[in-house]
Amino acid sequence: MSVSLTIADPDAMERLGALLAEQLGAGDVLLLTGELGAGKTTLTRGLGAALGVRGAVTSPTFVLARTHPRPDAPPLVHVDAYRLRDAAELDDLDLDFAGSIVVVEWGAGLLEHLVDEWLAVTIERPSGAGEGTAATTDDDSAPDPDAAPIEPRTVTITGVGARWADLGWLHAARD
Repeated sequence: MSVSLTIADPDAMERLGALLAEQLGAGDVLLLTGELGAGKTTLTRGLGAALGVRGAVTSPTFVLARTHPRPDAPPLVHVDAYRLRDAAELDDLDLDFAGSIVVVEWGAGLLEHLVDEWLAVTIERPSGAGEGTAATTDDDSAPDPDAAPIEPRTVTITGVGARWADLGWLHAARD
């Protein structure tokens, strides 16, 4: 089962992360797919905020995996598998899939060899660069001419395995 959503901006992407967080517990895995800048880390930031993780959620590009502890709850483990060559290298990270909520960016073709169930989240950016509303400066006072435009994303969420066979809760959120 798949559900497609249109996500208007980074705030909406974070809200989607928060919505997903409501469904997650120890042993749940998310596989995030999308090109650079699509919003994978933004979605994970919203997920982390809703889960109440300690510390800022940032891209784990240079450390491969970052564990975000939570008080009296399973941690959020955020993985960037971009530089990994195969499932064995992902397995070598010795992730606690059963005792954590694990989010893997760039893990398509790797993760499938390690777990039986996951929520696949594919984020697509529009191909027409330069359209949309320009991002603002840090103080939100004026558009930053050097910033990339804010463009809506299409997010397709697909459940893999019995755990994610029913995505009815997403249909309700979409309406």
